[in-house]
Amino acid sequence: MQYLSNPTRFLRLANWLLPYAWAITIGLFAVGLYGALAASPQDYQQGETVRIMYVHVPAAWMALFVYTVMALASAVAVIFRHPLADVAAKTAAPIGAVFCFLALATGSLWGKPMWGAWWVWDARLTSMFVLMLLYIGYMAIWAAIEEPHRAAMVARIVALVGFLNVPIVKFSVDWWNSLHQPASVFRMDGPTIHSSMLWPLLVMGLAYSFLFLSLHLVSIRAEIAARKIRQIHIAEIGER
Repeated sequence: MQYLSNPTRFLRLANWLLPYAWAITIGLFAVGLYGALAASPQDYQQGETVRIMYVHVPAAWMALFVYTVMALASAVAVIFRHPLADVAAKTAAPIGAVFCFLALATGSLWGKPMWGAWWVWDARLTSMFVLMLLYIGYMAIWAAIEEPHRAAMVARIVALVGFLNVPIVKFSVDWWNSLHQPASVFRMDGPTIHSSMLWPLLVMGLAYSFLFLSLHLVSIRAEIAARKIRQIHIAEIGER
């Protein structure tokens, strides 16, 4: 962790990793989409609409994972004062917000034929909507507060406090009555989904994960460059 506290070292590592990350992302999406759209069967109850699952479920996983990354990075910033921790949290937020929106949008498309409604205010959907608001609020803090140090301090609090919603989203279907189906992949007694549907879903989950890694590295690299430019401008103003 200390090794990567130097932005130059981090950029060197990121530049080396990115081509491999993008190549793995493309390969995983190719295999995952083939499995989701061609190899996997339709569901006996849901028919072809079950294929929305291969977009919706990994997006929901990633929405929770990315916010967890933000909270961990914020904790590292508070405890260890790591110079890139706030950068990692800040740049992860827009990516996580897109995943969260995608989960909500595809969930709505999936819910209409299954439940007869685009939206219901049950525990899972409501807590996921709250997660979307947390993403928006976190990004709004960085946009509204011009002084980076003060923005980082407020953003850390939002990320850490907001993390309390992550387990609520995860376990909401177990704690409260919900139209949303319970977990069918990550269970103590093993997955309940058939293997013909499970493997494309897991491959799509990996594809989303490597997509996040690739986009995150690009975003961190851009944020480091933007901060360097800002420091140069401040130095030029100070010399006048």
